[in-house]
Amino acid sequence: QVHLVESGGGSVQAGGSLRLSCGVSGFKCMGWFRQAPGKEREPVAGLDTDGRPNYADSVKGRFTISEDKDRNTLSLQMNSLEPEDTAMYYCAAGRTYCSGDAWPAGVGYWGQGTQVTVSS
Repeated sequence: QVHLVESGGGSVQAGGSLRLSCGVSGFKCMGWFRQAPGKEREPVAGLDTDGRPNYADSVKGRFTISEDKDRNTLSLQMNSLEPEDTAMYYCAAGRTYCSGDAWPAGVGYWGQGTQVTVSS
């Protein structure tokens, strides 16, 4: 069974930055989801099989997803953080082909999550 391990969560003030990382290897589709208390899990940013990034409207221009294939790491650089970004963030990946904004359908493996808390 595949276990993904995230790191990099923490607490910051609004306007601050955090960088999340996740160990990945051999996946065709990968990205980040988040779940705030009382809300459903939602996709935040993903890379499709062709390596194209996709972002939720709420994070466009603030978050950047990237993959370091040499280090087998998926990262999410989060800038200009807002209190609304507070959530548990999950790394997810899959070996299924995915394209464009349909990338969430291609993941099947999950990490245990890392907490991000943004105070105003």
